[in-house]
Amino acid sequence: MKKSLDVVGAVIESADGILCAKRGPAGPLAGLWEFPGGKVESGETARDALRREIAEELSCEIEVGDPITTTRHEYDFAIVTLQTFWCSLTTGLPQLSEHEEMAWLRADELPPLEWAPADIPAVSLICQARACG
Repeated sequence: MKKSLDVVGAVIESADGILCAKRGPAGPLAGLWEFPGGKVESGETARDALRREIAEELSCEIEVGDPITTTRHEYDFAIVTLQTFWCSLTTGLPQLSEHEEMAWLRADELPPLEWAPADIPAVSLICQARACG
């Protein structure tokens, strides 16, 4: 039986757009775009996990707002349940440490990117909320 992973993703909005991150060349989902975040640890809430992961991965702090969606996707390595939230920066600017690339994009610039499959439903909802194309 495949392992199940609970993960969280931050849809960080600023005047510059929405922060998108491209996974590095090593590991699962290499080279695909995602909303930054990571695994929810035992005993942690989704919001606490998101604040911790963003601090660890991007060296900045966020305010976690309303949920966008929860999606479940079966990858070859695990069954992933991803919760995404609207977020905003409170302290610092994102610094790359685990990702290969990051970009601040308008909502209408998100769909053409090659997204990790679990993130695609959130991209669609963000486009609906921000009146894409």
